[in-house]
Amino acid sequence: MKILYFANLRDVIGKSEEYFTIENEMSISDLITLLKKKNKKYITAFDNKKKLMYAVNCEYVRSSKRVSDKDEVAFFPPVTGG
Repeated sequence: MKILYFANLRDVIGKSEEYFTIENEMSISDLITLLKKKNKKYITAFDNKKKLMYAVNCEYVRSSKRVSDKDEVAFFPPVTGG
């Protein structure tokens, strides 16, 4: 799957995208748990899931959304205006 990181997530992790392989479908929450096992940068980036938004294939979703290896998953902070 293709994973995209935006804003402060990109800054903390140090990349804007990466490819990640999963064998079975899983929820966004489970994917975050796997990513956090990679290294401390991911632990820091995903420390507070309540301050994150998710999109799968360009559609906003909840953390319970199931994803597969063929999906594009994006992580970003909540959008605010001003």
